[in-house]
Amino acid sequence: MATPKSVAFHTLGCKLNYSETSAIGRLFEDAGYTEVDFNDGADIYVINTCSVTDFADRKCRQIVRRALRQSPNANVVVVGCYAQLKPQEIAEIPGVDLVLGAAEKFRILEFVDNLSKAPGKGMVQAGEVKEANTFTHAFSFGDRTRSFLKVQDGCDYKCAFCTIPLARGRSRSDTVESVVENARKIADMGVKEIVLTGVNIGDFGNGTEVIEGVRPKKEALFIDLIKELDKVEGVDRIRISSIEPNLCTNEVIEFVAGSQRFMPHFHIPLQSGNNKQLTAMRRRYRRELYAERVAHIKQLMPHCCIGVDVIVGFPGETEEDFLETYRFINELDVSYLHVFTYSERPNTPAAEMPDVVPMHDRRRRNEMLTILSEKKKRFFYQSHAGETKPVLFENSTSSGMMSGFTDNYIRIEMPMKESWLNSIRAVKLERVNAEGLMEIGKPEQIPTYPTPAAGTLL
Repeated sequence: MATPKSVAFHTLGCKLNYSETSAIGRLFEDAGYTEVDFNDGADIYVINTCSVTDFADRKCRQIVRRALRQSPNANVVVVGCYAQLKPQEIAEIPGVDLVLGAAEKFRILEFVDNLSKAPGKGMVQAGEVKEANTFTHAFSFGDRTRSFLKVQDGCDYKCAFCTIPLARGRSRSDTVESVVENARKIADMGVKEIVLTGVNIGDFGNGTEVIEGVRPKKEALFIDLIKELDKVEGVDRIRISSIEPNLCTNEVIEFVAGSQRFMPHFHIPLQSGNNKQLTAMRRRYRRELYAERVAHIKQLMPHCCIGVDVIVGFPGETEEDFLETYRFINELDVSYLHVFTYSERPNTPAAEMPDVVPMHDRRRRNEMLTILSEKKKRFFYQSHAGETKPVLFENSTSSGMMSGFTDNYIRIEMPMKESWLNSIRAVKLERVNAEGLMEIGKPEQIPTYPTPAAGTLL
């Protein structure tokens, strides 16, 4: 069969997946393939999957069907976390030709060049997750506004609800030098904002070499990485995608507070505001430490945006446990929540735990925290009304509009002004509208100011 020349991608899940899809795309580009839009019809479709939601199977099937409607004779390749966890199950999906595990996905060209469209079960190339023991750097590049830069992969934590260690293997990292080099490449492409991503980025510094079952001591820590990235010329903004509360040290917080490149925005998973539940979840902190971290951030950066992950309905969560979490979050000076309804994952300790919470209670608790999140977000937005903030503008999904985020992650939307796209403009925030977006008025009425150069004080 002649080598196919067009490839299309679809990514499910996290920022890390998006960075890796882009890296795989560059492998195809370097090999002479042309990337096309998913809806335009391609010779090869690559679907990068996620295992965080309990709809992984359904989502994967939907995307496969979409691909084959566009191009019935295309080869369909599935990679990602779901592909590592359930490769045989995916191979049974009609239309799937190849399934690649965590250790094989970056070798995709070795397999697709000789792939043929054949009826029956797809081919599986997915070894044991322990074979995923090397780090492959990756970063996304598309709209030239922001790039997701992978700095770490895998996880050594053993949270009771999580399949990520089963899907991605042990914690391992890029080197500081390599990350800095990639950041420079991204800056040279004209990208204004870099988002640091990984599975557990605060655990940065783990290498991959294991000697007699033991890895050597870390040569660098996360704080060392961000200090070096702060020196990279041409990068206007850097965000930390998500960091564990026990790894979001005071030193990290204090450095971000004094940096002009690192944005005043933290996303810190909580999962539960109840210590009994945190113990059952095998989390590595207690609610008191979480409250200390939030207080320290707000002391140094009162304007800082703080996002929170929380799980409702974990086994053993009583109504009083949940209400304790609700009250704890309600009293925290945080800005928004990502609320997850607990769902059972095979091969995790939580799946075997007693005292299962009825689904109707899980959904009700989710709704309560979702409403609280909207209140928190609106209060945070409104507290900055009347201020002038730098906004990085990009295309909006709404026709004739553009959107953007302030340094502290307040989202605004306004009528399109093409000359402002992919640029940072200081604008005055006026009011929060019914949709929960910050309004700033008509473009010609907005005062603009030169954006301060990195390293200068506002």
